[in-house]
Amino acid sequence: MNDGAEQFFDLNIERVLEHWPVAFAIREIIANALDEHALTRTVEPVITKDPAGAWHVADFGRGLRYEHLTQKENDEKRGSDVVIGQFGMGLKDALAVFDRHDVDVVIRSGHGDITTRQRAKESFADVRTLHAVIRPPADPGLSGTDVVLRGVTDDDVAAARRFFLHYSGDELLESTSAGQVLKRIDPAAPGRIYVKGLLVSEEPNFLFSYNITDINAPLRRALNRERSNVGRSAYTDRVKAILKQCRSAQVASPLADDLAEFATGRMHDELSWREITLHACTVLATHEKVVFVTPSELQEGTPQLRYAEQEGYRLVTVSGEVSAKLNQQTDFDGKPLLDLSGYREAWNDSFVFTLVSTAELSPRENSVYALTDAVARLAGIDLRRAGVHSVVISETMRLDVTGESTLGLWEPGENRIVIHRSQLAGATAYCATLLHELTHAVSGESDNSLEFEAALTAMLGKIALQALK
Repeated sequence: MNDGAEQFFDLNIERVLEHWPVAFAIREIIANALDEHALTRTVEPVITKDPAGAWHVADFGRGLRYEHLTQKENDEKRGSDVVIGQFGMGLKDALAVFDRHDVDVVIRSGHGDITTRQRAKESFADVRTLHAVIRPPADPGLSGTDVVLRGVTDDDVAAARRFFLHYSGDELLESTSAGQVLKRIDPAAPGRIYVKGLLVSEEPNFLFSYNITDINAPLRRALNRERSNVGRSAYTDRVKAILKQCRSAQVASPLADDLAEFATGRMHDELSWREITLHACTVLATHEKVVFVTPSELQEGTPQLRYAEQEGYRLVTVSGEVSAKLNQQTDFDGKPLLDLSGYREAWNDSFVFTLVSTAELSPRENSVYALTDAVARLAGIDLRRAGVHSVVISETMRLDVTGESTLGLWEPGENRIVIHRSQLAGATAYCATLLHELTHAVSGESDNSLEFEAALTAMLGKIALQALK
């Protein structure tokens, strides 16, 4: 460039983007500044207003050159996970919008100063297009690029800043190779979808905000020129990919809390994706002691729920469909996820009876317990010959398939019958439970079998005959 000479760079723009507000144009300028900051690792850009009322967007990178006004793919930017622009369209679009809204723009760097002007195309005097006017730098020692805007409002600048994750104040919860999960600073605000730090959509019923850094082909195609209001179908796969890579409790715990709203229908939309629900359960079980229950199981209120809570387990509500899949899942340490059935089996495997001596029984309980031998004789059973060495009372019992404490139990390995203390509240209950377990001891048959039913029927017949004598 000759010293003091003006040169004109045809931007090949007449009137475009008529629906763009000034804030969209400022957005493109800020995006370029943030990209240069990320690529050069220089000082963060500054956005300031000078005493004369002009706004400045300044970075401290390599400085803009007029060559950057050409439209082409930028390999440096395309290969980066952190920069926003890639095709050289943003700056040209911004200059066109500023021109249409009568915003005076000056781009200053150590390589030259650039303004814009409507001018006839070379060799085509009847066609006027927007040209960049290139002049020698007023400050050759200037570090980076300073874009000076006159004629924009404070609201325009504030609206432009809101497009960027960089200025959102959202809290980073977890980073993955696909992107980031964010906790928004205002919980009442909608979830925000960013692509490489730039807002492209809002989701009123999302639990988190997301910054997508690994862009797939469908999302790339959907990123329209406005880079806003991108449809959910374009980024759903990317959001799922982010969540399925998450391993932290900071993400899984809020998801699990949200599962509690399954029965009310107030869950956030991420939990409508079954694979995300299953993954959240896996992550949560890795970090916490949890038992997964369905709304109906929670409503039944069986003792095993109380036992689980007493042992420090967190009860997490899931749908029946998800619950059916959990017994096929393990946490990241290889341990099985516990639904109520799994918890019951684990609880029974580690169960220890709390036996009660006759000295600890009340007089009424002792009077009921004293019926033991008489009931056996009435049924025609000699306890010793039948292999029943003892009938004992326990405060605690194993859980049955419904999650309730069993009332009685025949333990062939110990040659004893164990009866829950609650049965001593009345003679009828105690005698019925004792006879039930005696039938197991004599017949060797298990519950819910035809053989046991036959043995129990035979015993009732013997008792009836004995009572009629």
